[in-house]
Formats: sequence, C-alpha cells, structure tokens
Amino acid sequence: MTDIITTTEALAAACDRLAKFEFVTVDTEFMRETTYWPKLCIIQIASTDEAVVIDAEAPGLDLAPFFALMANEAVVKVFHAARQDIEIVWHLGGILPHPIFDTQVAAMVCGFGESISYDQLVGRITGHPIDKSSRFTDWSRRPLTPQQVEYAIADVTHLRDVYKALKEKLDKENRNDWVAEEMNVLTSVDTYQVDPANVWKRLKMRIKKPLQLAVLMEVAAWREREAQARDVPRGRILKDDAIYEIAEQHPTTAEALARLRTIPRGFERSRTAEDILAAVKKAVDLPKDKLPKVPKVKPASDGNGAAVDLLKVLLKMTSEEHGVAARVIATVDDLEAIAGDNNADVPPLHGWRRELFGEQALKLKRGDISLRLDGRRVTIVGDAPKPAIEAA
Repeated sequence: MTDIITTTEALAAACDRLAKFEFVTVDTEFMRETTYWPKLCIIQIASTDEAVVIDAEAPGLDLAPFFALMANEAVVKVFHAARQDIEIVWHLGGILPHPIFDTQVAAMVCGFGESISYDQLVGRITGHPIDKSSRFTDWSRRPLTPQQVEYAIADVTHLRDVYKALKEKLDKENRNDWVAEEMNVLTSVDTYQVDPANVWKRLKMRIKKPLQLAVLMEVAAWREREAQARDVPRGRILKDDAIYEIAEQHPTTAEALARLRTIPRGFERSRTAEDILAAVKKAVDLPKDKLPKVPKVKPASDGNGAAVDLLKVLLKMTSEEHGVAARVIATVDDLEAIAGDNNADVPPLHGWRRELFGEQALKLKRGDISLRLDGRRVTIVGDAPKPAIEAA
C-alpha cells in the first residue's frame, strides 16, 4: 500500500521531488454535502516517477509546500475537470495554480465529445478500465481503506498517460492556443470569487415587479453571506422557494413572515428571521427611482428562432468536421446573439472560434452561403466544400 503523507516534513520533501519534473498530475477528494466550502480530505499528486497521497486532515499538517508547488511556474499542473480542485486551492491557500492543463477541456478540443467521463477517457486512451467503486465513499473517515488509496492513486497515474496523449494531439494539430484560452478562464480570480450581490442571478426568474426583485436581491445576498460565514449549504439557511415567496409578499413584520407557507412554524421568532426582515425592509425602503429593473426575457434572436436553428446545424457540421465539441465553439446563447447582431461580443466572433465557425456563421446570415439537404445529408452551398452530416 502507498504510504500516506501526514507530516509537513514529508510533504515538503515530496513536493521538492515533484518540483523537478516538467509536469505533475493533481486530483483531490473532498466532501461538500454539509458545508458551503468544499472540505478537502486528500490530495493526490504524481510525476512520471512517483505518486503520493496527502492526508489533508492530518493533525498539524501545513499544506504550504503543496501550495508552493501549485504556484511553481516551472511545473505544469495537470487536472481533469479542474474547476473544483482549483477552487479548493484558492480558498485554502489564496493562490491559483499556474500554469495548468485541464484534460477535460483538451479532450473536447481533441474530438472526444462533450460528455465523455474521466473513466471513459482513460479507457479510450490507455485501454485500462478504472475501478469506480470507491468514487462516492466517505473520504473524511479515517483510516482510509486500501481500496480508497488505490483508487486515488489510479486517478493521477492514469492522468499522466491521458495528458501525454492529448498534448501530443494538440501539438500535432496546432491547437494548443485553443486550450490556452480556456485555461485563462480557469486561472482567473473572477472565476472563483462569489459576490453575494450577484447571486440572485442564479435563481429562476419568477419575479415581475421591481420591488419584488429588490427584495429577492437583498435576501439572496444575505443568505449567501450567512452561508459563507457559517460554512453551510445555502439551502440550510433558507430554501429557494422561501426566497421567492418572501420576494413576492415582502413581509416587514414577524407576523407577516409567519403567515408564509414556506416558513416553518416558530421561525419568525428567531434571530435569522430578524435578519431576513431587515433585508426585506432595506429593499422596501428604497425610493421608487432606485428600484432595480426587472430583466426582460428576450425571444431568441428577436423572435427569429429559425436563424438560430440554422446556426445550430452549421455549428454541428463545424464541430464534426474539426473534431471539436460544439459547446467549446459556441453556446446556444452565443448563437442567439449572433443571429441578432453581426457584431455581438461573444467568443465565436473572436480568435480561433471566429476563424473556425464565426465567419461561416456570418456568411450564412448574409446569404453568402446556404445549407442544402442532399438526400439525407446536409451540405454547404456557395463556399469551400465541407464534410456533410446525416440529417436527423
């Protein structure tokens, strides 16, 4: 069984060894069911020579050597689906790993599709199956079982082969810049900072009046701050349905709050209820000219859904021709923006995406090219020939 690092001295020695390599593969196991912030349990790191498991919960362990390795510009940190791992490093260490390589993003750029799982990717590239039986075990329990450690190690040792294969393909097809753009997003502080004032945007819009929106914004912001401070999930502070009802009814007294169906009996007498009523009152006291405007739900492309559908077909053709997952090139929101505005400030009209897809999309809008159904195959007319796709 692999030795588990539990002391700062052993961690520092391991990180010194790992820092001598061009790249290391990194993964974490964490729990988040009962907390706001992810609770880090173990860290796995591998070089081409060794793999180590770090018990992040070991008493007295200082993770500073690990954070130093993550910040080491001479070592590429390889993750799969890096966002949550990086969020942990950012929250605990205050640094963003750099430079990084996310094999999930690279796989989409290299033609492995949009939804391939890590174990499927490993199987496709290495031919080795991954034992998934330990994936959803309790990583906070000690001691770790041999099966858990074996699973954890396998994640980063297989990741070495996945990285090498994807990097070779990117080099061969000259697509490293395509992946680099996505890595810039993953290593931006803005990606991981949660502004309580903006969390209302994550809620489904059921609001129709400015005052209701003002209350929604204030209560949602209060809940976010409270969840962060207590380190508990948002829903344990206040359910979404309760926020919607409070926004619609905007109660300003304990008695009015108690009448809401989403509020438990007796809740109105709690300290939490006082905070909620204070948030509601703050919104209610706003002058009318200071109330927020309710966002309007615009129809796709100003009602021209057919244009978006045509762009979807073009996107699918482009995706299959170049072996790049469609959502890496453009989202539905992007297509709607392009359908309504030739100068929309969206990724498909910038950089390599414009060259790959954006210019063709604009040509389709102008009528310079068209799509034709040739039997059961869709083809482009009026431009350089494109590989066809089967009609649905």
